[in-house]
Amino acid sequence: MKISAEIAGFQARLGHSFAKPELLLRALTHASIATPQRPDNQRLEFLGDRVLGLVMAETLLRADTKASEGQLAPRFNALVRKEACADVARDIGLGDVLKLGRSEMMTGGRRKEALLGDAMEAVIAAVYLDAGFDAARDLVLRLWGPRIGGVAEDARDPKTSLQEWAQARGLPPPTYSEVGRDGPDHAPLFTIEARLTTGEAETAQAGAKRQAEQAAARALLARMEMSDD
Repeated sequence: MKISAEIAGFQARLGHSFAKPELLLRALTHASIATPQRPDNQRLEFLGDRVLGLVMAETLLRADTKASEGQLAPRFNALVRKEACADVARDIGLGDVLKLGRSEMMTGGRRKEALLGDAMEAVIAAVYLDAGFDAARDLVLRLWGPRIGGVAEDARDPKTSLQEWAQARGLPPPTYSEVGRDGPDHAPLFTIEARLTTGEAETAQAGAKRQAEQAAARALLARMEMSDD
């Protein structure tokens, strides 16, 4: 099967040459442009999520033979969550080759966190089906490499960490509110404030509300932990 120069370039960035390029094309096809003759990537996404999870679980167990399940779980979650997949997708320019319907293209689909994360999982599945588990593992370890090595000892969601900090001091959970929104509708930039009932607050900006909430929580927690010291 002949592929375009654009897809060939993506294969090179991916570091895997497909024996069955139709698998890659399916992995890059969003439901908004799918037809009976051109199936979307949702089934591959389902499989890729499991392949990624197995690779990460195996890798973390080998990397730290003494860690408890409670220590491993947050590290695992930090590496396999949709945001991490989307970050890797951006690193290799996956959004540039996504096959999208007109409506998704008009609303910035190539930059959407969920679409990028889903497609990255689908690509992992495509490699697995094309060349087996070892090839898929090699791909994941290469693309996620720096993230695996740098995953924090405590990789819990910063919102969870801030809530636990507050509860340990007898405070209600922090609140999050949108205090600003900039940019066009297809690429908004949200400003979120994280606030404690004692009045301390921090704000942060991101292209997704959840990311902005996490960043604000991280900033507020760092501030409060510094004041504890």
